[in-house]
Amino acid sequence: MSSADSADAEQGRPMRLRCLCLVIQAPDDLRVVEHDAGEPGPGQVLVEVGFGGICGSDLHYFHHGGFGTVRIRRPMILGHEVAGTVSATGPGVARVKPGDKVAVNPSRPCGECRYCLEGLPNQCLDMRFYGSAMRDPHVEGAFRNLLVCDEVQCERVAGHVPLQHAALAEPFSVALHGVQRAGALLGKRVLVSGCGPIGALAVAAARIHGAAEVTAVDLTDETLVIARAMGAQVTINAVQDANWSERFRADKGTFDVMFECSGNERALRAGLDAMRPRGVVVQVGLGGDVAVPQNLVVAKELSLVGSFRFHAEFALAVRLINEGRVDLRPMITGAYPLARAREAFELAGDRRRAMKVLLDFAAEAA
Repeated sequence: MSSADSADAEQGRPMRLRCLCLVIQAPDDLRVVEHDAGEPGPGQVLVEVGFGGICGSDLHYFHHGGFGTVRIRRPMILGHEVAGTVSATGPGVARVKPGDKVAVNPSRPCGECRYCLEGLPNQCLDMRFYGSAMRDPHVEGAFRNLLVCDEVQCERVAGHVPLQHAALAEPFSVALHGVQRAGALLGKRVLVSGCGPIGALAVAAARIHGAAEVTAVDLTDETLVIARAMGAQVTINAVQDANWSERFRADKGTFDVMFECSGNERALRAGLDAMRPRGVVVQVGLGGDVAVPQNLVVAKELSLVGSFRFHAEFALAVRLINEGRVDLRPMITGAYPLARAREAFELAGDRRRAMKVLLDFAAEAA
């Protein structure tokens, strides 16, 4: 029992729940820290987190202390891909009840700014997104075994769905939003460039939305095996086949839609060469500034659009998972307790050995 809990017990107050959190103190400095879990207020729920997925942004904080101009200025709880079980509800909660399995949406737009009111909540001017150092003070993340969140953040997970799969609802939502930005995919030939977790899930999202054929390109055979398991009919190793795009240039190009998920300039340029006129290129992956061949974009009348986070797609992701419309088993590399968080993060950063590495909070609690 913590000193705070002892004091509460001695004074007759209800003991406060304590939770274990995974905190990034500085680059390469992960710590498991105990915090007050809090309790659900009106419209809130307490979730016993079961599993959390390690994302690329978590890895950037771990290895570099951030990305671009975003840097951690003080210790911050990591994580935004989580699922668990509701253990308590606050006043006025009606959508979920104790015992329900839920995926937790880490996106919390304000609902009041101009973009929220225009129906673009993913562009919210006052966004609070779990585990983000974009704001100061930072927005604490969800890598903790007990999480108080808003009822509206919770999407119910079917009883037969493993929480490991439900924890992938957030990255699946990113892929689904990318597909939405592309427009109709029915009967289209699709190229997915970069087959990390988002790229592999983009393959699945494209197939669900009616793509006739999906070709996946990456730098390692290991990731391409998973891309094929997620629905890619054609896979290309760009290291072994550096001039792969030449085969797709005939008659001005082959692909109707490209999802560029690597953030790599060379990958983007190769994909542009293989696009057919009036094709749509959706930039999903994040990277630095890149040079775009303007003459090619103009001559082919290509549409180059961005895709940032998601909103309504989170509920869709959970529904598709609940209905068995997507098989997420190939995506999951393994799950590690908090005590082995460093090992989990090091594995997650190795693209030859890992696709999606999870933290197992239930194992830590046990």
